[in-house]
Amino acid sequence: MTSYRNVVLFVLLAAAWGSAFMAIKAGLAYFPPVLFAAVRYDVAGVLMLAYAAYATERWRPRTGDEWRLVLVGGALMIAGYHAFLFVGETETTSAVAAIVVSLSPILTTGFARVLLPSERLTPVGIAGLLLGLVGVAILSLGKPHPEGLVTPGFVGKLLVLAAAVSFALGSVLTRRIDADLPIETMEAWSMVLGALMMHAVSLARPAESLAAVEWTPEGIAALAYLSLVASALGFLVYFDLLARLGPIEINLVSYVAPVFAALSGWLFLDERVTLATVVGFLVIFAGFCLVKRRALARELPRLRAALSSGR
Repeated sequence: MTSYRNVVLFVLLAAAWGSAFMAIKAGLAYFPPVLFAAVRYDVAGVLMLAYAAYATERWRPRTGDEWRLVLVGGALMIAGYHAFLFVGETETTSAVAAIVVSLSPILTTGFARVLLPSERLTPVGIAGLLLGLVGVAILSLGKPHPEGLVTPGFVGKLLVLAAAVSFALGSVLTRRIDADLPIETMEAWSMVLGALMMHAVSLARPAESLAAVEWTPEGIAALAYLSLVASALGFLVYFDLLARLGPIEINLVSYVAPVFAALSGWLFLDERVTLATVVGFLVIFAGFCLVKRRALARELPRLRAALSSGR
C-alpha cells in the first residue's frame, strides 16, 4: 500500500483543489463573492492556526520581517488572489478559471526574473512565458461573438488572470523577505490577515452585505467544502507532499487540478468544456514545460523514484 502513497495524495490534492473551483461557482449563487471568500478563510485560518500551534514550535510571527512576510502573503496570495478569483468566477466556468490560474507558476518565474537579481530568463523561458499568455488569450477570445470580438465572460477571465498575477507576485515578493518562519505558520497568519482584508473590501462594495447571503444547505455545503476540504485538509496534504516531493513537483498539481475542475463542473453544474478550453490548457501547459524545462529534467527522475518508493 505504501508504494502508492504519494501518488494517491497527489491525486487527492489535485482533486480537492480542482473541485474547489466548482464549489466556488456553486456557492456564488448564495453568497456575495468577496464576502464568500472572506468567510471561507475565517474558518480555514482558525483551523490552520490550530495546526501551526500543534505542528511547529513557532505558531506566530515575532520579528518585523516575519510580520512583513505574513502581510505580503495575506494581501497578495490570500486577499488579492481570492477576491479577484471569486468575482471572476461569477462570469466564467470552473474549468476555465482553473486553467487560467494554472498560469501562476509561469508568471511566478517571470516575476522572479525581474525582481530577484539572481534569476535570469533565457530566450526559451521568455517563449514559454509568452506561450502561457497565448493560452490565456485563446481561453478569453474563443469564437467571435456577435456583440464584439470576445466571448461573454471576457471580463471574468481577466479578473481570474489578475488573481493569478496577484498570487505569482506574492510568491516572489515573499522570497525577497529574509524571514525564517515555518510555512505552516506563514500560511495560517496569511489566511487570517487575508480574511480580514477581504471583509474590508466586501464592506466597501455596495452590492455586498450579510443580508444578501442565502443560508441554504447548498451554500453551507459549498462553504464547508472550501474551508475544510480544499483549504484545511488540502494544505495538510500539500505540506506533506512538499516535504516529500519538493516545490517543482507540487507545481504540477496546477496542471492536474483543471481536469477535476472540468469534471466536477460538468457533473454538478452542467458546465460544458469547449475546444477553446482544451486548446488553451494545452498551450499553457506547453509554456510551463518550456519555462521549467531544466528543473523538470532535473527533478522528474527523483519524482518517479519518490512516487514509486512511497518515502
